[in-house]
Amino acid sequence: MARDTGQQVENNAQIPETLLEPVEAARNWLNESNGTNYDVTGLVDYETALEVLPEEPFELGLILCDGENCKREKVQFFPNGSTGKEDYRFEVEQPDFEMPAELDPPPGLRKAWLDKKLGDQAFLLLLFYRGRW
Repeated sequence: MARDTGQQVENNAQIPETLLEPVEAARNWLNESNGTNYDVTGLVDYETALEVLPEEPFELGLILCDGENCKREKVQFFPNGSTGKEDYRFEVEQPDFEMPAELDPPPGLRKAWLDKKLGDQAFLLLLFYRGRW
């Protein structure tokens, strides 16, 4: 199923302009490979990617969200040196155990916990720190 995949990436001011094209290509590849519909909402550790030459491989952490859930993928970018649709080859690196790939609680867990706590409290303040919940 085709969709306008560039809209979210182009409107995201957090992504440096030089990385927009490879990030969009990686997002499209991840969505097609996994049958998902994620948008890129941020980058992790992108500073070194800004310093590499166009033909050099680099690595980025992508924050991907589909409305309800977000996850982080560490993607390796390998430029093909050609022009056209297939400008990059990608590999997903297994995330380290320091930060979980799933940035949200498992589906259902959050709703049950929130419903229980809202019954006990007048309001709740939710704080998310670097993807930890």
